[in-house]
Amino acid sequence: MNLKYSKKVIQNFTHPKNMGEIKDADGIGKVGNVQCGDIMWVYIKVGKENGKELIKDIKFKTFGCAAAIATSSMITQLAKGKSIREAEKITRNDVAESLKGLPPIKMHCSNLASDALRAAIKDYEKKKGVKNGK
Repeated sequence: MNLKYSKKVIQNFTHPKNMGEIKDADGIGKVGNVQCGDIMWVYIKVGKENGKELIKDIKFKTFGCAAAIATSSMITQLAKGKSIREAEKITRNDVAESLKGLPPIKMHCSNLASDALRAAIKDYEKKKGVKNGK
């Protein structure tokens, strides 16, 4: 299999941003793909500013391929500083476009990254007693 990764994917794989764990995270999202074996955790810390809930800090831990690590790094960069509502709208295509493309066989990795972020937001809202994202 010959995979052609963009420079942006290689950069985010070799020098990932926001890698690690937030010990007292407000929300944690864990997702995985049984077929490829990739597993991701996204941790968020939420703060209020001007009446909006913002993602003040975000980190990830990923066990997986280069694309899985790169998409995890990119989702944290896209979500950091955004409101909860803005962050949950980040799509797999947003992640892939920000990385200047992914090989078609690796697009599921960007799905995992956006799913992990949404799972962390859902966990945060559940902990706050918020139902149905409202």
